[in-house]
Amino acid sequence: MIVVQPVLEIGTTDGFALWPVAEWKPFTFMPLHGALSAAEVGTAVTTVAASNQWQADDETAPTRSVDPVGHFVRGLVDAEDVQAPGGLQVTDTAGGAALRPGCCGGLEEWRGTWRDVLDGGGDAWLGHDPSPLAERHGDAVRLTVDAGRDDSPAFEVAVDVLRRGVAGAERDLAGFLGAAAHWAAVRLPEHAPGLVAALARAAGMPPPSR
Repeated sequence: MIVVQPVLEIGTTDGFALWPVAEWKPFTFMPLHGALSAAEVGTAVTTVAASNQWQADDETAPTRSVDPVGHFVRGLVDAEDVQAPGGLQVTDTAGGAALRPGCCGGLEEWRGTWRDVLDGGGDAWLGHDPSPLAERHGDAVRLTVDAGRDDSPAFEVAVDVLRRGVAGAERDLAGFLGAAAHWAAVRLPEHAPGLVAALARAAGMPPPSR
């Protein structure tokens, strides 16, 4: 069975105290979906916000002492090109191999990346170290876990099967954004509209409908 999941590479949350976060091993992948707990959503939001802090405009960002939450999320909320470490993970549950995003892969790019493979007939760059690779070959897509290794696990997936899996991943992202919108409305109501819109950009998705 082939399982396709949107995943986010979680950074360290040690010492983070602006809102509750779930314990998660740093630099491993969290699957995103609508059934995440509030603390898990908090962890995901923390990771995406931290990944975009460098984009904050120092002249307009609130100071940390006056508005610590606004200071922390400003880069994420203001950025047009939001970055979110991750992408789509494809797992062959029968064979045990899993294609995961490599370093510098971005969840925000998943739609165009996988469209190139499914509809364009080419291959897709999915990050490096490891260097996952997806290549279209006729009616199948060959997925290599790490193209930088001669002995890398690899498996093939029928295009129609992979297309259905990617559609399921899109539904999972919609579910995650719905959960994130609820979380933001409860936890950060003053920042919720801009934050949810930014998370949608990070997920390569339209904002959730109210």
